[in-house]
Amino acid sequence: MISIRLGLYLSLTVLVGLTAFPLYALRDAERVEGRIIPLRNALIFWSSAAIILSVFGFLVLMAAMMGTSIAEIDWEMCRTILFGTHIGTAWLIRMAALIAALLAALTIRRSDTSRLVAVSCASAVALGTLVWTGHAGAMEGQIGSVHKVSDVLHILAAAIWLGGIVGFLKMLQAPVDQLWDDRLLVAHRALDSFSKVGTICVAVIVVTGLINGQILVGLSNIPTLFKSTYGQLLVLKLLLVGFMLLLGAKNRWRLTPNLGLALSDGNTVRTVSALRTSLLLEAAAALVILGLVSWLGMLDPKADVRVEVERLTMR
Repeated sequence: MISIRLGLYLSLTVLVGLTAFPLYALRDAERVEGRIIPLRNALIFWSSAAIILSVFGFLVLMAAMMGTSIAEIDWEMCRTILFGTHIGTAWLIRMAALIAALLAALTIRRSDTSRLVAVSCASAVALGTLVWTGHAGAMEGQIGSVHKVSDVLHILAAAIWLGGIVGFLKMLQAPVDQLWDDRLLVAHRALDSFSKVGTICVAVIVVTGLINGQILVGLSNIPTLFKSTYGQLLVLKLLLVGFMLLLGAKNRWRLTPNLGLALSDGNTVRTVSALRTSLLLEAAAALVILGLVSWLGMLDPKADVRVEVERLTMR
């Protein structure tokens, strides 16, 4: 189940972030399909993958709830869950949004900003529905509503950050045409735009992360939390986020200015290689973080803390 959750988080975050990237980083003429970055095939792939993973994930969840195999699922019970529970409603909304995203991606031809907006909005809705399958979805009342809104903002900000990394990696692929210099010039300008968007994303992630942490764990439980499985995974996640922030600062304050200087003297090979390496490290850290998020979503943080408290009390 963790692998399915990871696949869903990955496909949806890339889909959201990759469609948002050209909307804030590129100008209208630069959004022509394939001129700076090819997007159509990638959007079709990720939206299709998300649809397949959503269907398979729902079947696995139903089989687990019924204590049976997928082949022996009670379809009448599935229908009841689909149309009578929050999880079912969220899944139906996700599927409708993903189908809309796929159809919009399929119709992208040349410069089509409106369809990019459609894919971005539909995939953002689909990503937001994952909140109802996690900790926030199990909470009711005002606290539950606050947690859901905070969680949605958290994952959308993370998706835009990750999508920017993927977008720049696609822009900085090895040159295969005569537009390499154009792509580097655009990349240099877009890096400055992304630094502003990235700063907002980081701020949203920090604020919503603190809100979610207080709701799920509470400040008084922090000392004990770090001795629990949930806490250890959370600490690792935070360390990786810190690592990504350091790499982002390096990109912003060192590698981006270096790229500008390299474009002036025409010697860009070394600088582009360093920028690629930094972005790949960021992407690798983000992938591990998504894996940790998938795992953390299947643990009960407060139950984990209670077990640790009881263990320490019995000493």
